[in-house]
Amino acid sequence: MNDAPTEPEVQFEVRGTLGIITLNRPRAVNALTHGMVEAMYAQLRQWQDDDAVASVLLTGAGERGLCAGGDIVAIYRDIPAGGSGTAAFWRTEYRLNALIASYPKPYVAFMDGLVLGGGVGVAAHGSHRIVTERTRTGMPETTIGFVPDVGGLYLLSRAPGESGTYAALTSAHLDAADALHLGLADTYVDSASLAGLATALETAATPADVESAIGQAALPAPVSALADQCGAMGKDYAGESIERILGRLRTRGGTGAEAAETIAAKSPTAVKTTLAALRRAADLDSLEDALDQDYRVGVRMLASHDFLEGIRAQVIDKDRRPRWSPATLDQISPDMIRDYFEALEPHEHGGELGLADDVKERA
Repeated sequence: MNDAPTEPEVQFEVRGTLGIITLNRPRAVNALTHGMVEAMYAQLRQWQDDDAVASVLLTGAGERGLCAGGDIVAIYRDIPAGGSGTAAFWRTEYRLNALIASYPKPYVAFMDGLVLGGGVGVAAHGSHRIVTERTRTGMPETTIGFVPDVGGLYLLSRAPGESGTYAALTSAHLDAADALHLGLADTYVDSASLAGLATALETAATPADVESAIGQAALPAPVSALADQCGAMGKDYAGESIERILGRLRTRGGTGAEAAETIAAKSPTAVKTTLAALRRAADLDSLEDALDQDYRVGVRMLASHDFLEGIRAQVIDKDRRPRWSPATLDQISPDMIRDYFEALEPHEHGGELGLADDVKERA
């Protein structure tokens, strides 16, 4: 019998003036569990009022990346039971995302290696988002029949041109240059410099000290392939019709046609809902409003066929042959998409998330 203690899934320590959060599920590329986001939220609240902690650093254990997203295997097991565990996870996760975005101290995220889905939520809302030559980031949700959440669409809707629309619909893995272009990151650093930067942050007493430490490690940003395509994307991905977007991409040919086929292979429900959510997010006043929308859409997606089927095909059986239902875009009416955005009733996993209302009450 093995009685060896199990290491916590997320670790906290203070070195000098730096509070360090280490996501610690390396075999799962640090995928987030409910317990992890609960612990992070509680610790950040504590450090917020601790004068001995001047800044916070988020990093991940292992060599593969910061965080591959939420624990979708757990979601797959929970959905047939009603999805209450997943909804509870989101309620905490989205509150954590909002706290990170409004954190009163510098919040530094080392976005090294894989940073996907929920990993974007705990990193890209921070005040100092650092990417490296190893970074591969993005919102992969349409591939599993879901819609990008954790406030990702709020960020992507504000990206230059329609490059955010491309990223949301295709689920593309993006390198450091593209992350910087999209506004998901701020600074490019060589991965070999991260340890030294962390050490420098341990003696940073003020936000200016944090800026100085990061500035000394920063390198010139590489050229973004998305930036080069921004003009064409601004035309191809414009509007509120997936069908018209696909038509323009196919007419363009080349990489446009390739992107069209990528999008067409996703869940028709997911891509239509994603485009609608992205356009709505562009008009929302705050991240909290966007997270409220994410929760509303997510809860409705728990009852959809495609979310469970997408996880099955990509992660459980790994046959990569999802059977979407409805199977084609023309089978999905505007009313069907509109229903995902209607206010939640109290019986729907507790009703509305209410983050935006909380902010208004505090104001």
